[in-house]
Amino acid sequence: MTGWTEFAFALIVFFVSHSQPLRPTVRARLTGWMGRGGFTVSYSILSLAALVWLVGAAGRAPYVELWPRLPWQTHVPLIAMALACLIAAFAVARPNPFSFGGGSEGFDPDRPGIVRWSRHPLLAAIALWSASHMVPNGDLAHVLLFGIFAGFAALGMRIVDRRKRRLLGGARWKAMWQAVTSSPVIPQPVSVAGMATRALAAIAAYVALLALHPLVIGVSPLP
Repeated sequence: MTGWTEFAFALIVFFVSHSQPLRPTVRARLTGWMGRGGFTVSYSILSLAALVWLVGAAGRAPYVELWPRLPWQTHVPLIAMALACLIAAFAVARPNPFSFGGGSEGFDPDRPGIVRWSRHPLLAAIALWSASHMVPNGDLAHVLLFGIFAGFAALGMRIVDRRKRRLLGGARWKAMWQAVTSSPVIPQPVSVAGMATRALAAIAAYVALLALHPLVIGVSPLP
């Protein structure tokens, strides 16, 4: 299986492996079998493996240039990924009643954290990753790959908004979001130690991505 066939198949497998385990009935069954922690770990490993395969398949697809590679383009994902890592670090494992995977329990609208700037910070991080990687990868396969991810992140925000409005009720959803946006633009952190820990986690993730990129993807992200 080579060329466009592998790329298309990898794309299908990626989206099926991401969507099907999250269906309520499937997730409940898998969580009952593996436990919540086991499901999270297994789903994360599956997602990462499918992503690595998909990116590799895009690199093996026939090269069709849409725009040339220029030296300055390398800096775009380097800068964007630093911000994406920071956003993700401040979003993971925090209560967020507005987005997928987050709940209302423990959420304080007076101290909303990263939610003050985005209802869907993890999707925003994915959008940054994908859009920034399109700039230095101007061939058809990579533009399709990263363009699909950017569109998926943008569309996902709208889909999750509709779902959360339906689950919470339009009036409650609106009142909760108004409470969040009325907080200071730079909200007070829940704890300084927690903020420092998440910032260090973002730095560690960024360094790890730089180190693993040539090993996993086969291309150095550095100029």
